[in-house]
Amino acid sequence: MLWIEKYRPVTLDQVVGQEAAVSRLRSFVARNNLPHLMVTGAAGTGKTAALECTARALYGDSWAENTTVIPAADLFSQGRSYLEADDRFSHLYRKEWSLLANFKYIVRWYASLKPLDADFKMMIFEGADRLPMEIQAALRRTMERFSATCRFAFCTIRPGALIPALTSRCYPLFFLPLSDEVVARSLREILRNEGVAKGRVSQDDLDLVVHAGRGDLRRATMLLQVLVESGGGTPVSEITQSEPGAVVARAFQFMRDHDGPSALRTFESLMVDYGLSGKEVLGELRKAVKREYNDPRIARMLADADHRLGRCESDFIQVNALVTRIMQEVFP
Repeated sequence: MLWIEKYRPVTLDQVVGQEAAVSRLRSFVARNNLPHLMVTGAAGTGKTAALECTARALYGDSWAENTTVIPAADLFSQGRSYLEADDRFSHLYRKEWSLLANFKYIVRWYASLKPLDADFKMMIFEGADRLPMEIQAALRRTMERFSATCRFAFCTIRPGALIPALTSRCYPLFFLPLSDEVVARSLREILRNEGVAKGRVSQDDLDLVVHAGRGDLRRATMLLQVLVESGGGTPVSEITQSEPGAVVARAFQFMRDHDGPSALRTFESLMVDYGLSGKEVLGELRKAVKREYNDPRIARMLADADHRLGRCESDFIQVNALVTRIMQEVFP
């Protein structure tokens, strides 16, 4: 069993490093009331897990029946085939309708269902920044119509991609990147629970895993499991070298060779084929730059692009603009 699932929080007490957000969620539970929520923060910081813990606290044993989680990124990347394959949606799916029409109908259907032994139910949108503008506009009306019986929660790493009509109706909760101390403490607890003998994972390897996680506890936990199950024979540097990292290195070489079209196609494939967000692409590019061409001009460009990605609607436009700028100013 994957450790990221085995050690996924089931109560709010188990959500680590997010004291302010958890305190606010506890206050909602104590009042047995919940506003619409806009939950933002980096990947692996506990956003969706905390909302599921809140649902368990509100609804008890019937939390699953009163909670609907819609993975917007998966749905809109796979299209109608996702709706056909998912048991939760297949009975509502209409082949003659478009994806957007099906999505609107499914959301309205779930929002209109009467809660089970509760005053309201929850609908959680994972990767809410992937929701098309037309869907966001429609959700505004759905929120108004069914707010008495359904509360909406939008989880996103990019709040700027959501329209003001949605964000203004939601209470904001921000999940901070986890500190190295919090991640290290959680990983040591996992090692104790798994019965991993002291010394099997050295302190240096643990520090490298924590560093590679970059505040993402989910990623750090996955890396730790790979390290333990490999018997410690695989260097941490090799474990953390991802396939997207190799693709970015190849794209960076295209930039240095003045092959702009190939560089742009390679970066776009990372977002389409590998499902990376713009910020994740920037993270991989940052590592490649440190290895291959440590230029302060590129560091400033990456910082500018990172700032814009938090306030834009299209990751593709910002990544393409960054690639073009690097080629014009660094590799003319």
